[in-house]
Amino acid sequence: MSSSEDAASELDLAASRALEIVERALLDGETENIPDETVQRLLTAGTKLFANKVEMEDRFFSPYTGPEDVTATDVVMTCSDMLRAVNLSTFDLAMWFQRPRSNEE
Repeated sequence: MSSSEDAASELDLAASRALEIVERALLDGETENIPDETVQRLLTAGTKLFANKVEMEDRFFSPYTGPEDVTATDVVMTCSDMLRAVNLSTFDLAMWFQRPRSNEE
């Protein structure tokens, strides 16, 4: 197995474990002990990896494990603060949102 395959396997295990831990914390209502920096690292890693895969592989897939795994409120709250973090507006988002996807042309 190559080192990139090892890294991919290690990342898959870490992501699965992280999701399990987060789901348990949410279920137990105990997120206050999770540092903000941990949330930032997880979201940063996921955002960078998702954007790179979509752009470099020229394909699209859901950013979530399933449609029922996040709520509309989860998405809007996250998206709003992601836009604020990089000083973008909903107008900027609308311009990107209207770009055709390669499989939709």
